[in-house]
Formats: sequence, structure tokens, C-alpha cells
Amino acid sequence: MNLEKTLTQYGLAMPQPPEKGGLYEPVKAFGANLFYLSGCGPNLNGEKKYEGKIGREYTIEEGRQAARCCVLNLLAVLQKRLGSLNKVKRIVKLTVFVACADDFYSQPEVANGASGLLVEIFGAEAGCGARSAVGANALPFNIPVEIEVLVEAYS
Repeated sequence: MNLEKTLTQYGLAMPQPPEKGGLYEPVKAFGANLFYLSGCGPNLNGEKKYEGKIGREYTIEEGRQAARCCVLNLLAVLQKRLGSLNKVKRIVKLTVFVACADDFYSQPEVANGASGLLVEIFGAEAGCGARSAVGANALPFNIPVEIEVLVEAYS
């Protein structure tokens, strides 16, 4: 399966990997074939798409869309590191941080935007990893969603 082609079939374009926002590595390899990707927000190709909190400025559905943008950024970072998304064996773990209003309790529903996209692209077995969905008071640059991921690649 050509995963880059799969993106196109879903009407998705691979963005440019986001610029680093601090002193860290965008991808850190460990173990035989594991890759930890630092958190990515929803801004695509340097364009600020979202600013604010879910449950205040944005609905759950808009939060899901922001989470999908985060995944696209993560995939762009991973593609740059691996050379091809076809080297991805499976998504191991996804952590979704949701900046939200104090009375917002639907973080898992927002995270479903990210998980759903990964399942669409990689399939149910490889795309559905373990997951945490965490509410946050604030995220960097006032973004509403940030996601980090742990991926296993083929050797």
C-alpha cells in the first residue's frame, strides 16, 4: 500500500514539516525501530489556523479538525525522518492535549479526529494505537490541540 497515495485519495495534502518551536528534537529514535515524535499543533505550512480553546472558541467538531491537522504535521515530520510513510509498521501511542474551557469534558471526542485519521490512513490494525486525551488550561501559542505520537517502523 502506498500511504502517500492514500492521503491523496482522502483529499489530504502532506504539509511541510512544522518549524521547531524550541530546543528539542522533532523525532527521537530509540530501541530497534521506535520513533517518538514531539508534539505538533494544528497550524499547517506556517499558517495559523486555530487560536483559542475547545468549548469556548471552537466546537468539538472543529476540535476534531484541528486534531487531524496535528496528525498531518506529525506525518510530515515522520516522512521527513523515514523517507516514506510506507516504513510505518504501526502507531503505538498517541497523546492528545486539548486546551479547553474549564467545563469541557469531551477531550476523547476531540482526540477521535486524530485517531480516526490514523485509522483511515494506516488501517484499523496499524493505525489504532493506545491513546490518552488530556485537558489542558493552555497550550503553546494559544493552539487548541497538540499531539505527540510513538511509532514503530519496519526495520
